[in-house]
Amino acid sequence: MKVKVKNLGVLKDAEFELGDLTILCGENNTGKTYATYALYGFLTMGRYISEMQKIQIKDDSCIANLIQKGSGNINIEKYFKEIDNILKNVCRDYTKRLPRIFASSNDKFKNTKFSICINKESFSLPNKFKRSLRLGESIRLSVSKDENDTTPKASLVQEDDENDGNEIPQEWIKRIVYDIVIQILFDSVFPKTFIASVERTGAAIFRKELDFARNRLLEKMKADEEIDPMDLLSSAYEDYPLPVTHNVDFTRDLEGIDKESSFLATDHPDVLDDFSNIIGGSYKVRKSQGVSYQPKGKSVRLNMGESSSSVRSMLNVGFYLRHVANRGDLLMIDEPELNLHPENQRRIARLFARLVNLGIKVFVTTHSDYIIKELNALIMLNQDKRYLKKIRREEGFKEKELLSCEKVKVYVAKEDLVKLEGNTKRSRWPTLVPADITQEEGIEVSSFDETINKMNEIEDAILWGEDE
Repeated sequence: MKVKVKNLGVLKDAEFELGDLTILCGENNTGKTYATYALYGFLTMGRYISEMQKIQIKDDSCIANLIQKGSGNINIEKYFKEIDNILKNVCRDYTKRLPRIFASSNDKFKNTKFSICINKESFSLPNKFKRSLRLGESIRLSVSKDENDTTPKASLVQEDDENDGNEIPQEWIKRIVYDIVIQILFDSVFPKTFIASVERTGAAIFRKELDFARNRLLEKMKADEEIDPMDLLSSAYEDYPLPVTHNVDFTRDLEGIDKESSFLATDHPDVLDDFSNIIGGSYKVRKSQGVSYQPKGKSVRLNMGESSSSVRSMLNVGFYLRHVANRGDLLMIDEPELNLHPENQRRIARLFARLVNLGIKVFVTTHSDYIIKELNALIMLNQDKRYLKKIRREEGFKEKELLSCEKVKVYVAKEDLVKLEGNTKRSRWPTLVPADITQEEGIEVSSFDETINKMNEIEDAILWGEDE
């Protein structure tokens, strides 16, 4: 999946490809978070893609058979042929929604273009599925496919003989069938996405206040029958970007989320142990006390206000990993190094590698040289050389943490030569520049090295300058 943006924040013209592990790095105010939020918004809203586009695929024979005989085979080839047009329209409509994604004015996005390029071969139907919904009180429409079927089948079932399926408008049925099939197709390329924004620490500490504000809204709705509940609830968060709003909603529902278990909790508890080592303890949920933090080896329990900033910053990530995570997900974290000691930044880099190898895609923005260098080590150590095996053994690197360079995509947000649309020559503009990555030398990010080298030069001058 390749993302292209133009005139998005400071990014004049940029593109990046989603890998199993995708990293955006660079200086402050260079467009990393804008690119991240734009992608998150698209993947989140893209799961409701049929609501964002208007293309209609004509498959009248299927609908005719569906109404007359109660079932009909869907010509799936027609859908595959229209994928490019559907995606183009979806991106066009999504671009118009960017002001809402960023909780900003329309003027700031009037020249913005957002597009996604996906190889047609990436789209596929599951071997087996069934989606159904009720039309009125007595008719059920379903779209299904068994493992031995070559094409999906639509069926109408009348549960009450007094109602006639012919009374249902044909265009309505056609639209519903179309929406279901398109949704199934795009589910194969749009991962379920979870994001931890940089505002996650505030959401953790003020979760009780958020509940109080919500309850006040509910009281206001009860007191005034003329208030539209949806307008009132949506206006409560309209000043916050969509990822922040979703973080707030997730944080508010931690007690409910705690009842579920992710595949990591059931099949790979050692991953959760690695996460516990990062925060130095574990999160606990009690109905009477809410969410608390318990340091390792101690009986004391601290509320979020009493806990360290690192514990608060990792709260949502911890609950996602233990209770929500599934293979095929995309985990996005804005500045994972937030409030973490350098040693824990190394640990979280290893955690990312482990998640990638277990089938969870990871997308991060970072300023951390420690994270990049640790990922470099995990890439370079993944070679069948005797001395590298010795290093792995002596330094405690696990086989399941090692990374293939082919799984990693890194982009540096900075000014570079860009050929803008309509121009014949390239000029310097803020963009995203892909970093070179090899199995032998890892990730080449010169901006970190330049800063560190400059600091070393200054330190050397201070220590040894008097001898000159």
